[in-house]
Amino acid sequence: MNITLEQAEAVIAAAKAKAIETKTLMNIAVVDSGTNLIAFAHMDEAWLGSIDISQKKARTARYFNMPSGEIGKLSQPGGPLYNIEHSNGGLISFPGGVLIKNAGGEIIGAVGVSGDSVENDHIVAQAGADAIN
Repeated sequence: MNITLEQAEAVIAAAKAKAIETKTLMNIAVVDSGTNLIAFAHMDEAWLGSIDISQKKARTARYFNMPSGEIGKLSQPGGPLYNIEHSNGGLISFPGGVLIKNAGGEIIGAVGVSGDSVENDHIVAQAGADAIN
C-alpha cells in the first residue's frame, strides 16, 4: 500500500503549518512505501543543504521502519548499527524522518524534514505524519 498524492499533499500542508507555528523554515519531503519521492516543499529561505537531508531522512525512516532518530541511537560507536549511515547511498541518522501509516496501521510512506534543530525537525515531521490516519 502506498501513500497517494492527495495524502502526501496533506502531510506537506500539516508539516508546513507546524513549521510556521514554530517559526522555522523547512524542507519537507514525502516518500511512498518504496521510498520514491511523492511530494516536496522548500519553504522560502530554507537552507539549500537541507533539501537532500530531508529526502534522506524520509528514506532512512522507511528503509528501516523506524524514525531516523532511532537509527542514530543504534549507530553510535559500539552500537549494533555503527556506520550504517554509509549504506544505501547515505542515510541520515538524526531526528526528522518519521513513518506515515494509514488508519489500519500499515506503513504507506515516510516524511522527512530538515531546516532547523533536530528537535524542531522531528516535531514538524510528526505533525505531517499525524495528518494521515
